[in-house]
Amino acid sequence: MKYFKYIALILMVSITVSCSDFLDAELNSAITTDSYYKNVDELENGLIGVYAGIKGVNSSSKDDSHGVQWEFYVTEMRSDNTSTKSPDSEDASDAGQMESFAVLPTNNFVLNYYTSSFEVIYRANVILSNLDVVEDAEAAAAIEGEAKFLRAYSYFNLVRLFGDLPLIDRVVTPSEVETQFTRVDTDLIYDLIVSDLEAAAASIADHGYKTRASKDAAKALLAKVHLTIGTSESYTKAQLLCEEIINSGNYKLEDFADVFYSELNDEVIFAIGYNSGIQDNSQIFSAEWMNAQGHTSGVNYATTDVVAAIDARGGTRTQNSYREDPLTLFGGTIRYQVAKYFPDGESGGSDGQTFTGLPQLAGNDWIVLRYADVLLMHTEAILAGGTETTNGNAIDSYMEVRERAGFTDRPSTLTKLELLAERRVELAFENQRLFDLIRFNEAQSILSAFATANGFTFTSTDLLLPIPQNEINLSQGVMNQNPGYN
Repeated sequence: MKYFKYIALILMVSITVSCSDFLDAELNSAITTDSYYKNVDELENGLIGVYAGIKGVNSSSKDDSHGVQWEFYVTEMRSDNTSTKSPDSEDASDAGQMESFAVLPTNNFVLNYYTSSFEVIYRANVILSNLDVVEDAEAAAAIEGEAKFLRAYSYFNLVRLFGDLPLIDRVVTPSEVETQFTRVDTDLIYDLIVSDLEAAAASIADHGYKTRASKDAAKALLAKVHLTIGTSESYTKAQLLCEEIINSGNYKLEDFADVFYSELNDEVIFAIGYNSGIQDNSQIFSAEWMNAQGHTSGVNYATTDVVAAIDARGGTRTQNSYREDPLTLFGGTIRYQVAKYFPDGESGGSDGQTFTGLPQLAGNDWIVLRYADVLLMHTEAILAGGTETTNGNAIDSYMEVRERAGFTDRPSTLTKLELLAERRVELAFENQRLFDLIRFNEAQSILSAFATANGFTFTSTDLLLPIPQNEINLSQGVMNQNPGYN
């Protein structure tokens, strides 16, 4: 894997996050195999480098590791929520593969996300292998918990996208080709994820940051993992974890627009932090979701399908979920822009192009976990894979989200499909839809119908991405490809 070339040199990039949260990170020089870390301060700086791997590099180059900034390509664009504006254009061909469910093993976005995620795993493993430099047991446990959270976070995304994966739970040498490339069963990957998140929830310090892993972030992510595992026991565990967060009183639902434009608010549990105006600390995805902002083809546009869903049940969320692209109002096909992440909260004016700052240097945080998601997961956990529920606690959590959107029509019976529809509208464009469809066992039917309606074909093998061809080539025959890909 690409990240193993960093075995003797891990690039610890400084990371500056939004507002006052976790701001005073120091730039740490490269660590060699001869020195590694000598004290707790160096290890803390190294931990910042793990977050930097998720944060990614703000550029349009396919050679840079973009982390979460390019995640929408492999998630939202492979659902019925978003598409490119001109999928056949040269600069959108890789994206066009995503929306048409015709992804090739040579797709650059697939390779970038795969290697970016494994680089995060590698960096976390480096931290975990150097915990002995910390003399204070409590401090060591806190650092270990954060590193394990970040490793679990990356593995959870990877296993849902690619299926069986190499299990890398330690720093390995370049000569360990079998370990680097042998794919193990997803159950073993999930065992590591659960173990890591349980350790994180038990040991992370209550530091008060939202752009660092917290106990509640570990609990919320673990709840989603248990929902994905989907056994009777795991549903119960997910319910209890959600109830711990709900009963903590630490979070509340905000005005919907404030969730995204009043950053680090009381609804946010965990976010990837960015600051505007500086290349190394800002992000580009806000600009990439808009027409004529450096990407004239437009990427990650809302589909007419999701627009109809939002119109039907969005309520007060609607105007802050999408808008008509102002550059297509007077001719051509109407396109719809994502409205949750306008660069730095500016809509760009009536022409969509008038900004105080540069949209390509936006500072919007990327929200990974928020309280509305936990409430809907709580409902899902009580539903426990069934088709409907009359449980009052389940409906209470569902209605808390609905009422924020302006609805008071409380159902006596809540169905699985209604919950799925609510999650779609509430969490639209937050890279949740594909995973929700798969977890609810509705991906095959819904995406097949959506693909057919748009002139595409969706088959069961499209539920997983191909292993990047580059990894297959590097494995010297060890790594096998997912079914359905040449």
